Amino acid sequence: MEVLNLKKVFIMSNITLLGIDLAKSVFQICGLNQANQKQFNKQVTRKRLLNEVRQHPNAVIAMEACATSHYWARTFSDMGFTVRLIPAQHVKAFLRGNKNDTNDALAIAEAALRPGLHPVPVKTLEQQDIQTLLRIRTRLKDARKTNANQLRGLLAEYGIIMTVGISNITKELPFVLEDADNGLTPIARQALHKLLTEHIRLSDEIHLLETQLKTIANQHETAIKLMHLRGIGPISALALYASIGNGAQFKNARQLSAWLGLVPQHHGSGGKVQLSSISKRGSVQLRVLMIHGARTVHNWAARRDDSLSEWVKSVAERRGKHKAVVALANKTARMVWVVLNKGVDALPKHYLANV
Repeated sequence: MEVLNLKKVFIMSNITLLGIDLAKSVFQICGLNQANQKQFNKQVTRKRLLNEVRQHPNAVIAMEACATSHYWARTFSDMGFTVRLIPAQHVKAFLRGNKNDTNDALAIAEAALRPGLHPVPVKTLEQQDIQTLLRIRTRLKDARKTNANQLRGLLAEYGIIMTVGISNITKELPFVLEDADNGLTPIARQALHKLLTEHIRLSDEIHLLETQLKTIANQHETAIKLMHLRGIGPISALALYASIGNGAQFKNARQLSAWLGLVPQHHGSGGKVQLSSISKRGSVQLRVLMIHGARTVHNWAARRDDSLSEWVKSVAERRGKHKAVVALANKTARMVWVVLNKGVDALPKHYLANV
């Protein structure tokens, strides 16, 4: 019995890496020793997870960057552990056999051993608060878009075509519902009135949420820095901060732009490299915000004569408006890295919004 206990203590103290496959109730833990050999791979309930991790004080904890991973990363960091959040695409490459919790935990542990791997930075509570508000805003805007599309489609079935634009719903639909000669039946009027009420409610909620976000941005040090850039507003600034924090995880400006999916894809073989469209990696919402901001700068470029505006106009003349907008979004992403790592003063004044 004493020999078994000594062996158990030795195994626990010899574990240098724990790969944890996260879940809601049952977690899978895979332990590797100093020789990177698997010592155990077992299921642990949520109640026993922290006690199980405490048995391996010398271990580095690796988890896939997924739902709840930042919560557990903060919890384990507060307990004194070193935590690595592994991007999901790197974990998938190490998965062997069928997909199950056992193989997933082992793949996470092996992926964490990969040299040169860039782990995902652990988000602070402030970042998660901002990201929560932004995600709720995205859901509300999607719901409003769905509502508007349904309204337009139903009206079209009665021969009524509304002007394009979200704001025109509330401007035109009340008059449509009051018009007794447009062919709408009483049932249709009642149903469309409910959709209009829902549309107004969603718009009000979006307005209140955006007001809250703008208030936060105007009081947030990092957001204020980013809003000095042309094409970066309160929402974009907070979205960037919630996603990348201080940007220290990126070695240079191009890495940030590539992470956002704003650099061209390239295919190389035999020394020949062919560039194509942008990679579209990373967050879709963040990339959309960057491109929308760049489109605004492009639209104002015709009225300005500074070097950035002249560059945008020259690219638009050579390659077209849409490619110029994406190229400007790429350049703006690189300027974001400069502002976060070197400060606003490191940029030429014509790149700033207050020129």
